[in-house]
Formats: sequence, structure tokens, C-alpha cells
Amino acid sequence: MTIKHIIEGRKKDLGGFSVRRILPHAKQRMVGPWIFFDHMGPAEFNAGEGINVRPHPHINLATVTYLFEGEILHRDSLGNHQLIRPGEINLMVAGKGITHSERERDEIRNTSHKQHGLQLWLALPEKYEEIAPAFYHYSYTDLPLVNIEGISVRVLIGSAYGVSSPVISFCETLYIEAKLQSEQRLKLPQATEAAIYLVEGDASINGEALRQYQMMIVENSGDLTIAATKESRIVLIGGTPLSERHIYWNFVSSRRERIEQAKQDWRKGRFAKVKGDDKEFIPLPDNDG
Repeated sequence: MTIKHIIEGRKKDLGGFSVRRILPHAKQRMVGPWIFFDHMGPAEFNAGEGINVRPHPHINLATVTYLFEGEILHRDSLGNHQLIRPGEINLMVAGKGITHSERERDEIRNTSHKQHGLQLWLALPEKYEEIAPAFYHYSYTDLPLVNIEGISVRVLIGSAYGVSSPVISFCETLYIEAKLQSEQRLKLPQATEAAIYLVEGDASINGEALRQYQMMIVENSGDLTIAATKESRIVLIGGTPLSERHIYWNFVSSRRERIEQAKQDWRKGRFAKVKGDDKEFIPLPDNDG
């Protein structure tokens, strides 16, 4: 096993709520095809507060949303209107361009409530970067759940522990969630390039400490065993490394000129509007710092 880095999340304000941004990081831009990793919450909102992300665009990537608690209302320029609830996967393929918003139903927003989850982006392999945008939603029962010596493991994307997820992927991709009780140990599945993130709890990997909100970047994840020292929840991501990607705001591409084009298209209103949510939008930032 080779531990490349242990990285800490950085707080990032998204307007009304904050997240811990893990990827991209100065030490690690990508893990396999994964180029973005945000940990939302756990957050408690008073009535009238909550997640309220106005319409914004994406290109050349796929967003993957997975909640532990709460719910988010997704709308997009394809006309999709979908509630995301705990244990479900929402995968939106931006391809050549899509616009979406992430808000909450009034019934939720008008009461005190909680939100907790992960939002990740997959960079698309170059041959798929400009495909038509698409939207996929998978229910809790769609995603395989296995019991490994008393440890609950869900295979969200890819194949591991003898099961395969139905979630669409565009290259070798792995995304699993595991819940361990104190003193339990789990041998991790193999991924070409991998990272383990400790959502909650306290653990070690082959004797190396991993604390809550830390991500360990490794090579040869199949040589690893995670040991929990108290009740813990981990996720593992990995897959085939891709070529360099450029990122600006919500745009990801293998080509700088494509991002410049997307910036101009958003400034000039050329992206399709979110159906049912077309009165607001997030302006292009002057810089992405």
C-alpha cells in the first residue's frame, strides 16, 4: 500500500449554508474520474432557512448526489423535477451543457430540518464530454446492499464484494458506502486509484489514523483494511485516472477553450433555462477563487 496524501476539507460558503470541499485540492486534483467532492452538513436549519441553489450551468461532467439525511428538490433544463431522498443516487450528465437548480420544498423549508450528504462530480472521458445531457435517478432499493461479516456495505457505482450497481458509468468507476461499529474491520475493494473519506467516526487504515472529515488518497486499495475505533461511516471512491481536466466554477473540460466558450454562453444566456425555475440564476463569477 502507498498512502499518497491525507487531505482535510476546507469550509466553503455556498450562500446560506457551508460545505466541506475535499476535491479538487492542491495536493490532489482528481481521484480516478472523480474531480469534485463536497460534504454537505450535517446541518440543522431553522424554519425559513435551507438549501436554495439558484439555476446554474455545467458542461463535460456528471454530478452525483447522495444524501444521508434530509431531501433536495432537483430541477433541470431537460424538464426533470425530482426529489432526492436519503439512500438514493441522483446522477445528472451535463455533457454538452445543462442547467439545474437545487432547492427544498416549501413543506420542508418552512419547518426546522436537517441536511447531510455528499455531492460529487465525475469528469467524463474525452469521447463522452459532449454527449447529450441526461438525467438518471436510482431509488434506495435499486442500489445493492451487502453484509460483510456484520458490516453494511452499499455499492453505489461500480462493482465490489460480488455485486454490481445499476448506476450508469462511463469508465471504470467505484463508489461505496460502509458503516462500521467499533472494533469492526473491513477489507477494501480494489480500485486503480482510490480515496477513503471518513464521513463520521474514528478509524485507521493499515494502522494509519484517519479522522472525521479527512480523505486518504491511496494506491492499490485492495491491500487495505479499515478498522473502526468507534461507530463510523466511510465512503470509498476510485477508478480509472483520466487526462488533465481544467475547472472553472461549475465547468469542467479537457479543453481550456471549451470552458471559455461555456463562460461566454452563460454570460449571454445561451444555456437552456430550468423548466419551472426560470426566474433566477447565478451570475458567472469574476473569478473562481
